[in-house]
Amino acid sequence: MTVSDFALELRDITKRYPLVLANDHISLGVKWGEVLALVGENGAGKSTLMKIVYGLVTPDEGQIYVNGELVKIQSPSDAIALGIGMVHQHFMLVDTLSVVDNVILGMEPKNGVAIDYAAARKKVKNLIDELGFDLDPDAIIEELPVGAQQRVEILKTLYRNAKILILDEPTAVLTPQEVEDLFKFLREFAEQGHAIILITHKLDEVMEVSDRVTVIRDGKVVGTVNTAETNVAELARMMVGREVILTVHKKPATPGEVVLEAENLFVKGGTRPRLDGVSLQVRAGEIVGIAGVEGNGQTELVEVVTGLRPFKGTIRYNGEAVHPSARVVREWGVSHIPEERNDRGLILEFSTRYNVILGDHYKPPFVGFLGFFNDQVINEYAQRVVEEFDVRPRSINLIGRRYSGGNAQKIIVGRELAREPKLLVAAQPTRGVDIGAIEFIHQNIVEARDKGMAVLLVSADLNEVMSLSDRILVMYEGRVVGEVEPQEVTEEQMGLMMAGLEATA
Repeated sequence: MTVSDFALELRDITKRYPLVLANDHISLGVKWGEVLALVGENGAGKSTLMKIVYGLVTPDEGQIYVNGELVKIQSPSDAIALGIGMVHQHFMLVDTLSVVDNVILGMEPKNGVAIDYAAARKKVKNLIDELGFDLDPDAIIEELPVGAQQRVEILKTLYRNAKILILDEPTAVLTPQEVEDLFKFLREFAEQGHAIILITHKLDEVMEVSDRVTVIRDGKVVGTVNTAETNVAELARMMVGREVILTVHKKPATPGEVVLEAENLFVKGGTRPRLDGVSLQVRAGEIVGIAGVEGNGQTELVEVVTGLRPFKGTIRYNGEAVHPSARVVREWGVSHIPEERNDRGLILEFSTRYNVILGDHYKPPFVGFLGFFNDQVINEYAQRVVEEFDVRPRSINLIGRRYSGGNAQKIIVGRELAREPKLLVAAQPTRGVDIGAIEFIHQNIVEARDKGMAVLLVSADLNEVMSLSDRILVMYEGRVVGEVEPQEVTEEQMGLMMAGLEATA
């Protein structure tokens, strides 16, 4: 029973951390029957705010109202009891268990002391049928495509009777068809009188599925607008505080000599190979994009090319066959923007001055004759990278974990491009990055191409692949299933290829 137009209201929510005011008297609300998009740059305060709503963080000040009533949310259990569910960007599923097992985990129906599995399966099956999800309740999670796994995450929240649904970057790993299926569900869920908060960096998706948009910048609400009365350019300006170039402007590529050539790459897997006969070429002065739903061999391809994984097959750099190791590859002239910046891109407890020389830290000019660091050279180099790549704050002594996602990514991009490599392998270069940093990173990748660098781009963001690439290879189940020109193919055709439903566009 609704007693208020607002499903959830936040009033003057404030959260302080040492040196950071994450949320500064934030007030916003989502109404019953609507989709509210919450947008802002990395570090704007969105994640902290949603952690407060879901009971993972305690605010220093402010009040939370659910359906018009003042509540205290001190744990996720409190949030769930109030009908709040959250679907995280990184799925919280047990891969080896079934759909039913994952959905009921922690809320198993009991028959005495035993789990009433028949009742659990029936309830989950009824919920699947009611929602119209294409899911087998007995399927094992690791055997499901990413879009189906996301539906399981949504099932988990609805099994717990969620009426207010929070989704954090829900389309990051979905095909265009899976995105459309998700949006169809969100619209129907809202039309049934429920409420949705959608956190996303993708402004075109905001325009497509939301009713209202709240923009946060520097921990404060900049404004809330009706989606029908705004546009992508205005939202970007509200997020960043300036005009943002939303399209990638680049002249036609002029490819030169083959820099990277891979033939019949094979990497073992479990039930099927991770790479199964992959061959490709990347030339100087071109960007070759790899499109595909995550988990179809892209990670393994990047690891093979950058010397991080053993393989069968042949790799040639400038015509020379090499069985690469990470150091050999780097010394040859390959730079690598890794897909997991915290695991492989930065040492989080190291300062910027050391993070910007990683991979070249053992060589002159960063070390002297006796092997000691040349601090003056390192400091000057780090300061130049920080300024040239617009890293904020402009400190070379701040440790890696203190940066927002966008600025941490700029450190990595700056380090890898400042080396002036022959080949740049860019894996998910703008994942989790705000729109201003995306614009900056895209510009730098295109400029590197125009200077004659070969670029291998791997991204789960189909729009990024299509806008940056000169040629696109589509991967499915460890194989290249097609090559297309970005200007000659639609997103729908690409989506079908990524799902293995078409061999050619």
